[in-house]
Amino acid sequence: MSPAPVRFHDPGRAASDFSGSVLVRCPRCDRIAHFERWTQPEARLVCRSCGLSRTSNRCSRPTLWLRTETRHGVVWAYNLEHLDLLRRFVAASLRERDPWYEHGRKMTYVARLPAWIKSAKNRDEVLRAIDRMRASVTAG
Repeated sequence: MSPAPVRFHDPGRAASDFSGSVLVRCPRCDRIAHFERWTQPEARLVCRSCGLSRTSNRCSRPTLWLRTETRHGVVWAYNLEHLDLLRRFVAASLRERDPWYEHGRKMTYVARLPAWIKSAKNRDEVLRAIDRMRASVTAG
């Protein structure tokens, strides 16, 4: 008997729901830093490695930390919560979403993913890329 498929139900979130706190590359030491977009009165970049703390224009954002190239394209995420959602989606063999007639957002983050990420034949490669990105945060 084959094992039950791994299920994923689309939570209906947009990519912008994850953009308040972003993991970025520090412009000074090139290590991991936090970019808090919703702090008042301006956005703030904080690096725990070198101590950099500066405010910046909300429109400008440093390079994402959670970004990697694959042979099909770029896989990226704003933070670990965003990366976890992407991983659960890619790993699932059964992907579900609310019916079209239900109220709520239709074009969610998951619905807008490129076809090559959604493809089962690329699942292993995309999961390896996601795992490498997670390891870059947790390992140091």
